[in-house]
Amino acid sequence: MNEKKTKLRLSIMFIVMLSLTTNASLSGQDYLSPSAMVADNQAGKLYIAQSTAKQVAVFDISTRTVIKTYSLQAEPGGLALSADKSHLYVTCALPKGLVKVINLQTGKIIHTLPAGHTPTAPVLSSNGKTLYVCNRFDNNVSVINLASRKQIARIPVQREPVAAALTPNGRFLFVNNHIPAGAANKGNIAAVVSVIDTTSNNVITTIELPNGTTALQGICISPDGRYAYAAHILARYTVPTTQLERGWINTNALSIIDIESKKLFDTVLLDDVDNGAANPWAVGCTNDGKKVCVTHAGTDEISIIDVTALHDKIRKYHADEKNNQRGYGGQSNYGGYGTSSAPISNIPNELSFLYDIRKRIKLCGKGPRALAIIGSNIYVAEYFTDSLTLVDLNKTTGHKTTALPLGPTPQLTQIRRGEMLFHDASLCFQHWHSCASCHPGGARVDALNWDLLNDGLGNPKNTKNLLFAHRTPPAMITGVRENAEMAVRSGIRHILFAVRPEEEVVAIDEYLKSLEPIASPYLVDDKLSASAKRGQKIYNKAHCDSCHTGALHTDLQQHNVGTGDGLDKDRKFDTPSLVEAWRTAPYLYDGRAATIEEVLAIYNSDDKHGATSNLSLKELSDLANFVLSQ
Repeated sequence: MNEKKTKLRLSIMFIVMLSLTTNASLSGQDYLSPSAMVADNQAGKLYIAQSTAKQVAVFDISTRTVIKTYSLQAEPGGLALSADKSHLYVTCALPKGLVKVINLQTGKIIHTLPAGHTPTAPVLSSNGKTLYVCNRFDNNVSVINLASRKQIARIPVQREPVAAALTPNGRFLFVNNHIPAGAANKGNIAAVVSVIDTTSNNVITTIELPNGTTALQGICISPDGRYAYAAHILARYTVPTTQLERGWINTNALSIIDIESKKLFDTVLLDDVDNGAANPWAVGCTNDGKKVCVTHAGTDEISIIDVTALHDKIRKYHADEKNNQRGYGGQSNYGGYGTSSAPISNIPNELSFLYDIRKRIKLCGKGPRALAIIGSNIYVAEYFTDSLTLVDLNKTTGHKTTALPLGPTPQLTQIRRGEMLFHDASLCFQHWHSCASCHPGGARVDALNWDLLNDGLGNPKNTKNLLFAHRTPPAMITGVRENAEMAVRSGIRHILFAVRPEEEVVAIDEYLKSLEPIASPYLVDDKLSASAKRGQKIYNKAHCDSCHTGALHTDLQQHNVGTGDGLDKDRKFDTPSLVEAWRTAPYLYDGRAATIEEVLAIYNSDDKHGATSNLSLKELSDLANFVLSQ
């Protein structure tokens, strides 16, 4: 009898443990998060980087199943496949970045190559001998000789390189810089494309995109090598955020670059008149060059654009502008967009420009990121639903979409749901933007000033990093919100122009609370450099620690530090945390300081935020290095 009871107890325990194990596998903790893809067209395979699973999956397109995974024990950031399809190069997004080389015949990781801080977007040279890697937070591109497995150059670019594409002849590498660099109160504020000459390993020109370009994401080059296409947000930050209609706050765009002249050809809006196409992400051309495709991470869609019709329409528009003197080549009479590398054009104001030459297709999953094109089929990786959508471009199918799961359907935790909602533009009236549009890169900054409705009109403020926002009340630069919970709800009401269920807003709160800081690129072997150590002593001596105190370097108070101007003259500002100050430039409430050195040396003459006026240039540099090491 006792033996039977013991067996019964063991059986019950086994069932309970099995239930717990099963629930754990469906609890939403084991996400895949597909974020990058590369296709082996001949073998009919997709290699898919799965960020949170820290692995690469091999997807067979004939059976529509994952047939193999490669464990990396680090978050994959980008993929490149050798021309003979024998080796896969995987960047691992670590402060001490790595590139892992997988031999696809043996299935083994055969080499680990050093790279910079958070490497991504690997690109192989046309001869297969060189690998280019974007080091996002080092603001440079590594050039790695694959024979010696050594880095032979690091090429400085402007800010946060996140995507790159090589011309078919292998001569030029076009690199997308994610967000603008420099002060936020100057005339033209925009992310740029750096052009690298691969023979000299130098940036030979920087292509300016239209004013307000931020969250610059994917880039591709047409098969004929004539044009590059880059996807980004085109923010209308120069006007108060009083409405959303007709893209008043944010629009979403595709910039077209002429490869030969290395100048901007023009920028077209991906939105419709009353329906935003938020957060454009990946870009790709079909093999025949007839279509350019853009995923929309905020609206879970893909745009498929007729390339010939697009270029013909732009040329005709340019000719009409020139003939009618509508601003082309000179000053626009009604707010046309242009740069020093391209004539002023009004096309970036035309919300109906793609009418009749673009198909806008709803995808099956949530959070589309990467895309890969095989023949007439487009495969789109969907970050939040651990899935692919197959879009069939065959005319007889009418652009049919098919959902392809990469694993079990994820059950969202509150944090994961909040992350999805933070990136979801369906919360927003007319879908123009999501929370992530102004806080890209994991709820960080877009480097722009915005005139929000929080504190009146006519006093723009620089976008804040949301890391630790819930731990450092009050919220907003002037502390107008008592805490971050109130600020999140205010943002939904006044920026998304929506009212959402409280459980959704709580989930966004929980996501923001879960954010973790990234190690500063100014650290040396995870420790302060010699300069930063000297700077730490100066930090204390100059009484910086009287306000920027504690582990988060803030006293949670408001102070008048003499930097107010205009409507904000003599105003008190909330003491910002210095954690991740290295990635939140520009500085001060209106972004007037491009660097920490400018904050200390130019905008603190009266020593109201630290006794720095008598410091030498070397001491200022050391102090800045300490601040940037946090």
